[in-house]
Amino acid sequence: MSITSAMHSNGVRVITMNYPPVNALPVAGWFGVADAMNEATKDAKTRAVILRAEGRGFNAGVDIKEMQSTEDFNAILGANRGCFAAFKSIYECAVPVIAAVNGFCLGGGVGLVGNADTIVASDTAYFGVPEVDRGALGAATHLARLVPTHMLRTLYFTSKNISAQRLAELGSVAEVVSADKLDETAFSYANEIAAKDPRVIRAAKEALNCIDPIDVNRSYRFEQGFTFELNLGGVADELRDDFVATGA
Repeated sequence: MSITSAMHSNGVRVITMNYPPVNALPVAGWFGVADAMNEATKDAKTRAVILRAEGRGFNAGVDIKEMQSTEDFNAILGANRGCFAAFKSIYECAVPVIAAVNGFCLGGGVGLVGNADTIVASDTAYFGVPEVDRGALGAATHLARLVPTHMLRTLYFTSKNISAQRLAELGSVAEVVSADKLDETAFSYANEIAAKDPRVIRAAKEALNCIDPIDVNRSYRFEQGFTFELNLGGVADELRDDFVATGA
């Protein structure tokens, strides 16, 4: 189980999440993503980043079983801080980040891709934020970057998923391809970016962040406050216990 980072000769850095069976990241995994992204920012040779995953799906959110195996608030605090650090590191990465999404992308996974610059996905990929069912709130900030306002609310309240194809129709997913073409497609976008002057690309990334209408870091941190309230009230523990009991 790991977060790995590999630099390719053309300046494309590939960060891979590998936490079987479903890439539900433990606290260390979220901080691992943040560390890898921050390393990319500091490395002047990095011209573009691909964020991908091994296994059945891209990301299943936080490791709820890890959270429920603790008796204090350290796990929820660690998960919230780790998610915040991971999402922030992608958004603030000095070079464009291409998310290559295979299979499911749920909860915190939407936080990762919502802060990426370009999203490519397999034709079996789907996205969802089931936080309401788990007694938590979060990643609405990032889902809002993928879908229109009323669709956001409907998806959030119902915990329904949305397909990569539908997101492509909405303009938030750049391209949908067969699973065997996903890495190749991600590299195609990354290589095109890496071929441009890195000074201009880094300036463009900073400029685009500065003109965003919403401060995504502040917005997500605000959401997390409601998660803390639900935890202190015991609601989150009750619903997470129900989920763990299903054996999912």
